[in-house]
Amino acid sequence: MQHLTLFTLAITLIATICLAKSPYQSVLQHSRIRGRQHGPNVCAMQKIQGTDKKYFTNCKQWYHRKICGKPTVISYECCPGYEKLSGEKGCPAALPLVNIYNTLGVVGAATTKMYSERAQLREEIEGPGSFTFFAPSNQAWAALPTEILDALVSNVNIELLNALHYHMVNHRLTSEDLKHGSAFPSMYQDFNVHIHHYPNGIVTVNCARLVKTDQHATNGIVHVVDRVITAVTNNVHTFIDTDDDLETLRTAVAAAGLTQMLESDGHYTVFAPTNEAFEKIPPEMLKRILGDPVALRDLLNYHILKNMQCAESITSGTPLETLQGTVLEVGCDGSDMTLNGKAIIQKKDQLGTNGVVHYINELLIPDSAKTLLELAQGSVITTATKLFVDAGLGSHLSGSEALTILTPQNEAFKEGVTMTGELKKLLKNHILKEQLSSGVLYHRQELETLGGIKLRVLVYRNSLCIENSCIAAHDKTGRFGSMFTVDKVLTPPMGTIMDVLKSDDRFSLLVGAIQTAGLTELMNQAGPHTVFAPTNDAFSALPKADLNKLMGNPQELASVLKYHMAKEILVSGGVGSHTRLKPLQGDKLELNMRNQTVYINKVPVVEADLMATNGVVHAVGAIIKPLSPKVDREQADDPIRTASSMITDSRIGVKNDDLFQKVRKSISSRTMTRIQ
Repeated sequence: MQHLTLFTLAITLIATICLAKSPYQSVLQHSRIRGRQHGPNVCAMQKIQGTDKKYFTNCKQWYHRKICGKPTVISYECCPGYEKLSGEKGCPAALPLVNIYNTLGVVGAATTKMYSERAQLREEIEGPGSFTFFAPSNQAWAALPTEILDALVSNVNIELLNALHYHMVNHRLTSEDLKHGSAFPSMYQDFNVHIHHYPNGIVTVNCARLVKTDQHATNGIVHVVDRVITAVTNNVHTFIDTDDDLETLRTAVAAAGLTQMLESDGHYTVFAPTNEAFEKIPPEMLKRILGDPVALRDLLNYHILKNMQCAESITSGTPLETLQGTVLEVGCDGSDMTLNGKAIIQKKDQLGTNGVVHYINELLIPDSAKTLLELAQGSVITTATKLFVDAGLGSHLSGSEALTILTPQNEAFKEGVTMTGELKKLLKNHILKEQLSSGVLYHRQELETLGGIKLRVLVYRNSLCIENSCIAAHDKTGRFGSMFTVDKVLTPPMGTIMDVLKSDDRFSLLVGAIQTAGLTELMNQAGPHTVFAPTNDAFSALPKADLNKLMGNPQELASVLKYHMAKEILVSGGVGSHTRLKPLQGDKLELNMRNQTVYINKVPVVEADLMATNGVVHAVGAIIKPLSPKVDREQADDPIRTASSMITDSRIGVKNDDLFQKVRKSISSRTMTRIQ
């Protein structure tokens, strides 16, 4: 029964919200549903602890119990237009329908009612007509600076009357009529009031939040707002043009050619950096940006949102698109408005006819205005950044060359790494000679480095790699170059697979086996190849007589070796939880990654990603055997079968049962000796 009740509630909630006509109505309906257990026409409200701020609740806020990062408490109040009756549950009675003047007294706007009488507005709002009154709450009047309030309520009441008339529209507007971006002529010289209706259900007029809506009266409607609003006559550029605290910004806007845009019609949000914000930037960096029209325009557009965002519309962090094309996270922390998690906004809601200005004390520099060195220095990649500078490559990264830098994560380097000649050469091969985006890379594409070598792009289902290094984070695109964060230090290819094997003493037996099996030419061909290379230890695990027998049969040896080879290139970063590879001979190889180690048919790789010009080598410490589909794969870990099964499996052409029994007996004997 309980599950049925919850299901019914969920269906009712979804159906009711879907039928709502606007974001505000959706939030109001949700609050009604949450409050209905307390009686008819009861709404659940969330109040930020320690403040008087209340909100109708939406699903996210209801479950998180937080607004602007601060805990909330739930209260239950009469929904707009209803009141309690003594002795009855909930709010069953509609508010008496009276004129606007009397309505002000019962909706929390008694101070507005008092000032309406003092300004001789009472007769007008008691009389005939159809008005909309955006009435400041009692708290809104109390929050008004004393000098402004004194000026309004002085003996010359015309200023107070004008201020109140600016809060009025000469026709009835319900919350449904308050569309996002709309403007309505007020009753003060027809100056517009500006409406914004946000997706989270917040509605503002001149950036003042509507805290009680749709309080109907005989001659109009009252919406209670949380601040006293003032007439808007200037565009957003006027704030920049007339405020001495924005002098540097004013110069930058003119140099970037943005003046006309900021004077035009629109609904912009400008985060205006003060002179102090510009002074915090290193002088050389600031001089470079101010002298580069492209970087300067990107910098300024990064401070401008495509839509108007009043401070009161923010109840949690929200990514919002800038004119520069990337996003800023606009959020709040208590009463502070935040940008990218920082409380850097000094002055909020300076409203213009075409948008709103918020003053900030820290300059926001987008990646697109930074050099490669600045990109790296501003990231978490600290080790590689220092090493690039120590290697003398800083001039490349701070200049205007079109480059792409591959920056390994900090953990890719050994602790206490120091600069050497070899490391300098290696780091030079981490810089590509063109600016790239990871989105344009394709499989087996070749990229030239500053060191003069070619690197291959390798595309897998869930990873994108350049040689053995796979991209581990989103691109950072700077003014002239791009930065790819990679998971490993690059291993440039050095010689063919045969060259790689010959240069490593661990593979001396394998090199001899390849030569005996007649596969040398194959390992020198263009490829690509992936070779799972058994080390000397892997061969030594076989009984000497059996190893000699295998080495004496080139055909059988070739079969065994080809099961360790595939005609494609697979680096460790391309191995997922269940990756299959077709060997040159025999059935499939099954690979997976566990605890940062690659396994092939249950055999671990002891060293991965030895890069060659025609492929890649992975060192394995045991001969790889096929997995039988008829046998539980856990049996593949049997130490008796692991080393010898390659000699017996008919799928790769070797059928010597006597030899298998000898090998099994020999390994079994050695295993028992170790146990004893």
